[in-house]
Amino acid sequence: MPRRFPVRYLAFALCVLAFVLALALWRHGTAMHLLALVAGALVAVGVVDLTQKRSTLRRNYPLLAHLRFLFEYLRPMLRQYVAESDTEEVPFSHAQRALVYRRAKAVSDVRPFGSELDLYAERYEWINHSIAPSAVGNPDFRVGVGGAQCARPYSASVFNISAMSFGALSPNAIRALNEGARRGGFYHDTGEGSLSPYHREGGGDIVWELGSGYFGACERAGVFSEAKFAEKAALEQVRMIEIKLSQGAKPGHGGVLPAAKVSAEIAATRGVPVGQDCISPARHSAFDTPEGLLRFVARLRALSGGKPVGFKLAIGHPWEWFGIAKAMQTTGILPDFIVVDGGEGGTGAAPVEFADHVGTPLREALMLVHNTLVGLDLRAQIRLGASGKLITAVDLARTLALGADWCNAARGFMFALGCIQSQSCHTDRCPTGVATQDARRWQQLDVPDKAGRVANFHAHTLLALKDLLQAAGLTHPSELGPEHVIRRVSSHEVRSLATLYRFLEPGELLAGVPEHAVFQRFWAAARPDTFAPPADLVARRATKLR
Repeated sequence: MPRRFPVRYLAFALCVLAFVLALALWRHGTAMHLLALVAGALVAVGVVDLTQKRSTLRRNYPLLAHLRFLFEYLRPMLRQYVAESDTEEVPFSHAQRALVYRRAKAVSDVRPFGSELDLYAERYEWINHSIAPSAVGNPDFRVGVGGAQCARPYSASVFNISAMSFGALSPNAIRALNEGARRGGFYHDTGEGSLSPYHREGGGDIVWELGSGYFGACERAGVFSEAKFAEKAALEQVRMIEIKLSQGAKPGHGGVLPAAKVSAEIAATRGVPVGQDCISPARHSAFDTPEGLLRFVARLRALSGGKPVGFKLAIGHPWEWFGIAKAMQTTGILPDFIVVDGGEGGTGAAPVEFADHVGTPLREALMLVHNTLVGLDLRAQIRLGASGKLITAVDLARTLALGADWCNAARGFMFALGCIQSQSCHTDRCPTGVATQDARRWQQLDVPDKAGRVANFHAHTLLALKDLLQAAGLTHPSELGPEHVIRRVSSHEVRSLATLYRFLEPGELLAGVPEHAVFQRFWAAARPDTFAPPADLVARRATKLR
C-alpha cells in the first residue's frame, strides 16, 4: 500500500511548487520575480530545517515549526496586552502599571464606577477609616535614621528607590532616577554594582550598597579595601551605607550581571573583566559570624565618619537572624537600620526556582525582624526599611502597619521611567532603554523628562498615603498599626492584622521565650558566634544519613 504524502511537509512542498512555477513564468514580469524571491527564500529555510540536526521539530515540520517559535515569542506580549485581565498580577497587573504611569505623568488617577476587585474574596484587605478624619499638611513624611552610635544621622523619606545597579540599569536610567530623587527629596540606593559617575551627576541622596563583591571598595572582587571605601563614603552625597547580606529575588545566590551587559565602562566601575558574567560571591569574606557582621558595621561607620550603617537581608533560616539579634546583645553594636527584602522582590536575572520558591515573603519576614527587635527592647534604636513588590499607597500603609519605618521600591520606579514589563532585562534588548547597555536603546531615554516622572510618582504616591492617613484619622505613617488593616480570611470572617498575627511586647524576649512557634523552636539554639544550624538539627541530619 503506497504511503501517503506527510501533511506536515505540505507548506514546504507548496513553496517548492510556487518557486518552480515562478521560474517557469519568469518572463511575465515583476509579480513572478517577487514570487520567485519569496518562495525561494522559504524553500531555502525549509531545506535548512530538513538538514539540520539540532531541532527535531524543525526536521519534522519544515517551515511550519517557525510559526510555533513566532507565537512563543509573541505570547508574553499578547498575554499582557490582549488576554490579561486588569487585576491579574504577572508579576504586576495592568491596573498597577497604569496607576504608576498616570502618577508619573501627573494625570488624573481616579477611577469611575467602583472597584474591580472582589471584596468578598479571601485575602482582600482594607484600611478602617475614622468618622473624624484628620487634617495632614505636607505629605513629605520623613523618619530619622541613626542611633546613639551614629554621629551623622539622616532624615529619610518614607518612600525611596530600592537597590538597582548601574549595569543592570542603563546610564540614562540611573541619571533619571537620581535626578528624580534629588527633585523629590528622597534617596536612591545604588545596588551592589558600585557608586558610578551616573549616580553622582544628579546630586540626589545616595545609599551606597556594598554586596559580597565590595564593588567600588575592593582590591579585587570579593576583597574589601578600607582606603577605597573611605574615599567614596566621605562624599557628601553618600548619606548611608547598606551591607547587602541577601536579596529577596535570589537569596543565597549572589548577584549576577550577564556577560552581555559587562561593558568596558561597567568593568572599570566594578573592577571585573570585560564581557564575562559578573558574579558576586554568595557570601561575604569580611566576616563569617553574626558578631563579625556587627563589628564590620562598626568598622564601616567609623570609616565613613559616623554615617548611618545598616544591612539588607532576605529572611531564610530563622536561627541566622536570631544569631545576629543575639550578637547585638553580646557586642553592644547596633546597626542604624535594617532593610528587609521580601521573597517577592524582582531582579534582572534570577534562576526560576529562586524567584519562585526561595526566600520568605515580605510580610512574614518583616514581622519576624520587627518582633525580634521589639522583644529585645531595641526597636526604638534601629530603623526598619522594607522592600518587595510595593507600588501603591495601600502597599506602603500595610507594610508600615506591620512594622516598617519606610518602604523602598525598584520596579515601581522602573515603571515611572517607562518600563513596560517586557521581561527582557537579562537580554540587553530592553525596548525602553531602562535595563540595557545598548547605547542605541538607552540614549533614547530622555533624562529630564523621566526624572520628572520619577519625582511625580514619588510625590503622588505620598499624596495618596496622606489621604489614607487622613481617612484613618492619623497624622503620620508612624501611627499606623496592624489594627488599622483588616483582612478577609474567608467568605464570612474578617480579622485585623493585629489579631491575625502574634506581635511581641517590648522586652518580652528578655523575660523568656514567648509563645510563638518560631521563637520557641529556634531562639534558644541560635548563637551569636556562628551562622551554623542548631546542634539538634545537625544531629537529626546525621541520623537521616546513616
